[in-house]
Amino acid sequence: MNRSEQQRSTRTQSQRGARRQPRSRRWFGVALAVAFAFGSLSVASTEQAAPASAQRIISLIPATTEMLFDMGAGGRLAGVGNYDRYPPEVNRLPHVGGLLDPDVERVISLKPDLVIVYDTQTDLKRQLERAHIPMFNYSHRGLPDILDTMRAIGERIGAKAAADAAAARVQQQLDRTRARVAGRPRPKTLLVFGRDQGAIRRVNASGGLGFLHDVLELAGGSDVLGDLQKQSVDMSTEMILTRAPDVIVELHYGEQLTPERLEAERRAWNALPSVPAVRNGRVYLLVGDEFVVPGPRIAVAADRFARALHPEAFR
Repeated sequence: MNRSEQQRSTRTQSQRGARRQPRSRRWFGVALAVAFAFGSLSVASTEQAAPASAQRIISLIPATTEMLFDMGAGGRLAGVGNYDRYPPEVNRLPHVGGLLDPDVERVISLKPDLVIVYDTQTDLKRQLERAHIPMFNYSHRGLPDILDTMRAIGERIGAKAAADAAAARVQQQLDRTRARVAGRPRPKTLLVFGRDQGAIRRVNASGGLGFLHDVLELAGGSDVLGDLQKQSVDMSTEMILTRAPDVIVELHYGEQLTPERLEAERRAWNALPSVPAVRNGRVYLLVGDEFVVPGPRIAVAADRFARALHPEAFR
């Protein structure tokens, strides 16, 4: 993970603190999406090998927590990260910090036989190695890595068959969405990760890399910034006007937004009336953590993208 990606990861971990910012400076980011979007899947062992069937697992990563529940291994969790919200059962588990602030003493005190960590958590990994606690290093690049990670975790904890079945279910859901929109025109789509509240300033949007770019393309959109080989792009007003998207999809997560608030944010785009998406009433605000947690619910995200881009396919 490079420096810019770490900065976006920091933004993710600070999402709750963002609520304390002045309203005019409020950032509607989905930095979690890009925080997890790049890297390479790897499995690391300490000097002490992980048990063939790990029974006390700590997952610091929302995506892997969801994967464990989806493969029927949620009951093995001894602890989760501070930003885990789904499924509701995570609220009953000990929370042990996150990417930037893991509570190492708490982790060790829970006596795990496997800890799933971010590949970039160098200090935490060093301390776990000293404590002879086995680890699974987590990182990934795009959409295919989500299912690869599910299978790899399943194999690591002795639940290969269940993990393979869970991954197959997600793949089947994705395939159904892809088939539903196949052959339809692919609108040029701007996928917005964040901007200032109430204004079209500091717009951050999907580039041509990352799992959300992949999901957008699967759902029948053509990423208007797909030619830029980066996970996110900071856009000026001139750039938005030049790219002229046919559809704008803006993601919100991590909080409850009233219909009035969402409508007010949608109307903020009226400041750019010459943009085709604005002119034709094709600005969509989608709310949900499934868009920013690269786990099993990515199939739900794909379906919601497809319904926004191709509503005629679902009538």
